[in-house]
Amino acid sequence: MKFRFAQFVLDSQERSLRDADGGVLPLAPKAFDTLVLLVQNGGKILSKERLMAEVWQDAFVEENNLAQNISILRRTLGETRDLKFIETVPKFGYRFVTEVAGEIDTADDVVETVRGRIYISDGDPVETRTAGVPLHVSPLRPATSYVQNGDVNIAYQVLGDGPIDIVFVMGWVSHLEYFWKHHLFASFLERLASFSRLILFDKRGTGLSDRVPNDRLPTLEQRMEDVHAVMDAVGAERAVLVGVSEGGPMCALFAATYPERTSGVVMFGTYAKRIRDDDYPWAPTVEQRNAFFDVVKRDWGKPVGIEERAPSMAGDPEFREWWAEYLRMGASPGAAVALTRMNAEIDVRDVLPLVRVPTLVMHRRDDMCLRVEEGRYVADRIPESKYVELEGPDHLPFVGDQERVLAEIEEFVKGLQFGGETDRVLATVLSIRLVDIDSFRQNPELKQQTREFIRRKLELFRGREVDYANGQVLATFDGPARAIRCAAEIVESAAANSIGVKTGLHTGECDVASDRYSGFAVELAKLIAEESEVGKILVSRTVKDLVAGSGLEFVELGTRQFDLADGRWRLFEVK
Repeated sequence: MKFRFAQFVLDSQERSLRDADGGVLPLAPKAFDTLVLLVQNGGKILSKERLMAEVWQDAFVEENNLAQNISILRRTLGETRDLKFIETVPKFGYRFVTEVAGEIDTADDVVETVRGRIYISDGDPVETRTAGVPLHVSPLRPATSYVQNGDVNIAYQVLGDGPIDIVFVMGWVSHLEYFWKHHLFASFLERLASFSRLILFDKRGTGLSDRVPNDRLPTLEQRMEDVHAVMDAVGAERAVLVGVSEGGPMCALFAATYPERTSGVVMFGTYAKRIRDDDYPWAPTVEQRNAFFDVVKRDWGKPVGIEERAPSMAGDPEFREWWAEYLRMGASPGAAVALTRMNAEIDVRDVLPLVRVPTLVMHRRDDMCLRVEEGRYVADRIPESKYVELEGPDHLPFVGDQERVLAEIEEFVKGLQFGGETDRVLATVLSIRLVDIDSFRQNPELKQQTREFIRRKLELFRGREVDYANGQVLATFDGPARAIRCAAEIVESAAANSIGVKTGLHTGECDVASDRYSGFAVELAKLIAEESEVGKILVSRTVKDLVAGSGLEFVELGTRQFDLADGRWRLFEVK
């Protein structure tokens, strides 16, 4: 049946809601069912119990689910103080108060015109045309596209046409199609897309993106590269990154490394590291993480972790079934364990102070997955960040009071202003000290050959030479793992040609002027190279912490005190 009210046409058979211009207004399935029931009973008060029983049928849900659907409907219909569609009857239920024009019969191939726009209903899908010109209709589930990054295909979706781009970075595992299979997640994303162009993706090894061997699951560095590839594919020069849980550290690293492509960062329920130590006492212990690895191995395929991530919905059979299927489709059991182990190695404490873009950090006070102290720590370490502490125990942003979360994000995004060109970036600096440079003075040809093979290696690993003087080469990389692998090949090639090199690496903030890099990170990399031995590669702890999951192995050499640095620095040798 079709119903007309105000400027809308509601078609219960085709499950579509159209506005006066013929555009389809996306609604999650349960929100749509709620609207149909209210409109069918226009003018009548429907109790909350009846609405929940008929919309959710045999599933047990809380009133919060119904209230969220009502809020979504009011927002979708454009309800204001002076224009009411749904009336709340205190302590009882709801009533649809707008006059409904009546039921309209819908036989096959019925043609109707609304304000010059033609709708031809001939089943699924619905074609919308004006004067023979196809119109774009945003479906509830956006089309999935792919972009290739190296030899891996990354799946992504785009929804909305707002003035600012948002890249949504889900934590742990994800599956684009299953984002849209639960009304809470779907409504959360729809709301984000109402004030932005929303860009979604599955990281490599999960969801609809190419599956990769468990020992090649994406590091933070590769995840940044995949975000780059997706942004380039959709023409997004700058974007706000919204990171959930594990997505937060990647967003922080991306913002510090590529501030020119980051309009702002939003982190929800996030952390700086996943293993407890004296400086970070809120994270789980090694024993607790190992116990969770065992749970993932044993119970993958079930709603793993739902009690900590969505306690308010843990008793909802529909949500439990969706969460279990979402996890199963998002990653294999082996990949889930490998990802969880890799995440345990993440440590971005040294990166947080280098995030120079506007940042919003949100955390629920009673989060049962990540303690609220972790959100406070992240916000405290990021200069001039805004911290919002919310009520509730849920870790997932679309569970619980999602409207408060969305309102904070919308206010933050709409208040952003582009601050112009940046002159500071996070980079990994590789310092190469050529030993016995007197031999180069005696043999100019050898000197030229050495310069050439170093340049070739830098180009191969996307490094940038920023200085060469007095037998020292300085290069910068936007990824520490690539920098280490480049250094390894340079050391190997040098040894094969009887050339002695000492190498050191540090990841930190660099001052950039034209193509010149300077600052603390550059000077510290030089000192680390001096501390190295011929044929060895030394790195700072910051570098080591950022290559979790890369397969690179290290031997700790202890701490060193450098004149330019406050405190002592832990150094590691690359095996």
